[in-house]
Amino acid sequence: MQKDSSNHSRQGMAALTLGAIGVVYGDIGTSPLYTLKEVFNPAIGIPLTADNLIGAISTIFWGLMIVVTIKYVLLILRADNRGEGGIMALTALASHACGGASRKRTVLLLIGVFGAALFYGDGVITPAISVLSAVEGLEVVTPAFKPYVVPISIGVLVGLFMVQRHGTATIGKLFGPIIVVWFLALAATGLLQIVQQPQILAALNPWHAFTFLQSRGWHLFAAMGAIVLAFTGAEALYADMGHFGKRPIQIAWTAFVMPALALNYMGQGALMMRDATALANPFFRLFPQAWLIPAVILSTAATVIASQAVISGAFSMTRQAMQLGFLPRMQVMFTSTKEAGQIYLPGVNWVLLIGVVLAIVGFGSSSALASAYGIAVTVTMLITTLLTFFVVRSAWHYPLALALGVTGVFLAFDAVLVAACSLKFLQGGWFPLVMGGAIFTVMATWKRGRELLLEHIRRDDPELLPFITALAADEHAMRASRTAVYATANPGTVPQALMHNLKHNQVLHERNVILCVVIHDVPWVPFSDRVEVTPLVRGFWQVVVNYGFKNSPDIPKALALCKEHGLDINLFETSYFLSRETVVPTPGSGMAHWREKLFAAMSRNAGSAVEFFRLPNNCVIELGTRVQI
Repeated sequence: MQKDSSNHSRQGMAALTLGAIGVVYGDIGTSPLYTLKEVFNPAIGIPLTADNLIGAISTIFWGLMIVVTIKYVLLILRADNRGEGGIMALTALASHACGGASRKRTVLLLIGVFGAALFYGDGVITPAISVLSAVEGLEVVTPAFKPYVVPISIGVLVGLFMVQRHGTATIGKLFGPIIVVWFLALAATGLLQIVQQPQILAALNPWHAFTFLQSRGWHLFAAMGAIVLAFTGAEALYADMGHFGKRPIQIAWTAFVMPALALNYMGQGALMMRDATALANPFFRLFPQAWLIPAVILSTAATVIASQAVISGAFSMTRQAMQLGFLPRMQVMFTSTKEAGQIYLPGVNWVLLIGVVLAIVGFGSSSALASAYGIAVTVTMLITTLLTFFVVRSAWHYPLALALGVTGVFLAFDAVLVAACSLKFLQGGWFPLVMGGAIFTVMATWKRGRELLLEHIRRDDPELLPFITALAADEHAMRASRTAVYATANPGTVPQALMHNLKHNQVLHERNVILCVVIHDVPWVPFSDRVEVTPLVRGFWQVVVNYGFKNSPDIPKALALCKEHGLDINLFETSYFLSRETVVPTPGSGMAHWREKLFAAMSRNAGSAVEFFRLPNNCVIELGTRVQI
């Protein structure tokens, strides 16, 4: 029996590792398509010599070891928020670790949200540069294909975004095997070149990386701005930890992905040492002429998969931001009956598609897009390291010197990468930063606007307990023989919907539930802690429903759990009363007037609470109220 259990465990680990290869490493796995071509781009100014090739590849190899292996695989994967990773989960973990220091928590929260906002910039650039660089392989087959590269790339990506509404369950099963074939191709083609030019193996010596960077002088930053393309995608290791677990991600990297990447980069270097003309497209020149078309097809499939992972990540990130109160409600469609994490957000999908198409048309080539690529990712990597320091110091309680030592080296390395990418600001680096800044403004405005709204409610609405005590004592009040659920954001005051129902309908239900939904800064809240039921006065109960930021809110299911706490609610005889606020911007304290107008516009266009909380449409009554902020 024990042997069977062990076999099942090994099979489960193998399946998770295969899945991690397919989803987690698609982005970083497609970097060989364009990295070395950009490092030795004439605009960078690095001569194509044997010493420089060995030095650049040594820098890439040891950069992967420091940034990916040591920083992410060994250190940051330990910073899990109840099994979940990603910058939003890390932000919640770091801010929670700071305890009662509310100002520090707020600052950390805003820094983390800015990092999350930059992720959307990456969500536009990654699909554009990955697919474009793959389709550019057609130019190696014959220059006659050059005019068709951009239209074909747009067509591939439009098709990818069009199928998002069908979910990723079916295509997801193909991710692992295709990417495994991709990495095997990387390793095999690289190894064939290394055998012909073994001198490139000198790149394994870190001294060559040091001398290469030292010899660049101030041009070091320009060189690193191109080399950083090899590290993009490292954040995916941490972001997808909740899907696959820490161990499969670590095994996939150390046993398969890292060796394949190292062999391919060295193979490209070996090829260019023998043939300088291969610089035009060193990746596709690794393949014999007869294999070029299959190589283009395989690389396009790999880049589509890498793009899919980023798009799915944008959906998950948006949903988490909505749960934490940084974005208004949007339509969320669940594309799988088994996997709660497989979701589709139409609004996010089409905005990303528009951004990707504009990026491809505006920049026109993978080399031009390389200038825009990297800056958003490196800033996010820097923020991740900064947040990790607070986790190491405050949550793990390491001594200050040790916490600084553990994260300080990575912080310095990330700062160099950010500085290097900043040199490309005018050449396109502004694009993801402007996009990230706009999204951060939206998120911060929504969060602050909701705070102002709740302050207004607390200030102007009567206290709950005295109000309902007087209602319960009124023996002449007309009572309807159903259960009424009144949603409120502030459990201490009377819900606007309750006051409007009494004012307009002049009726009180026999059973009244004051409902408050609380989203906690943890990924999941178990069913055992989902509801808290407090009897108030005759005919009134207060129910607090707790969710994590990765839970899927479902109010009817939550109310069914109240039976275990002494409140039996017949869901077929229940009406839900919601208050829909119309926000009126007013000059004065609060936010800048333009931000108040922005918040009012977002509030008007926010998705329906009925769909978000999965309320039955035929049992919901919405009552409006105007609120000045």
